[in-house]
Order: sequence, then structure tokens, then C-alpha cells
Amino acid sequence: GLNEQEAKKKGIACEVTKYGLDDLDRAIADGTAHGFVKVLTVPGKDRILGVTLVGEHAGDLLAEFVLAMKHGLGLSKILGTIHTYPTLAEANKYVAGEWKRAHAPQRVLAWLSRYHAWKRG
Repeated sequence: GLNEQEAKKKGIACEVTKYGLDDLDRAIADGTAHGFVKVLTVPGKDRILGVTLVGEHAGDLLAEFVLAMKHGLGLSKILGTIHTYPTLAEANKYVAGEWKRAHAPQRVLAWLSRYHAWKRG
């Protein structure tokens, strides 16, 4: 896939979502809590354009993204996949979760929050 520099050079618009491995339980337990997962997506969509992985076992984590890109699966599908705990593969799920949180419908969530506060009295 693409990295940020290639996308910029080719004039391809993209969003970048990043998750640091310093917050991943398995990496902390193994003493390898350095590095990150960075995913480039189509703006506003979960379609993966490219992935950069830096850290221990980066090659092992890459396979899930390669499969997703080959079969047109987006970050929502990765987020919906069960990842065992505690494993480094959770980093893939967490970066997908970061993307999902950034694209949550804020107006709807705010309205629901007010509605539930009203219902609780």
C-alpha cells in the first residue's frame, strides 16, 4: 500500500490514523512497548490505502492488513474481528477503533446523551 509521502506525491487524498504500541498490554508485558501502527484511509471511509508498522513483530501484524486490502475489507471489519487478549494483534483492532471514534456521528451522540439525561430525570 501507500505511505504518506507516496500519497502526497501522487496527489492522493488520505486520512492518517495512528496507534502507539506503548499502550498495548502485550507489548508492555514483553518489554517491547515502542513503535506504532499507522493506517492511511480514503477520507471519510474505512477503506485502507496503506499501512506502516514500526516495532517488534511488525511483520506478523501486517498480514491482517494485507488480507483486508486484498479483499476490500475496511477498518470496520478489522474492528469487528475477535483479537485474543493479550496479543500484539490487538494493535490492529485498536488502530481501527481510533479511526471509528474519530468518525463517530457527534451530533447524534450529543442528542442521545441529552435524551438519556432527560429520561433519567
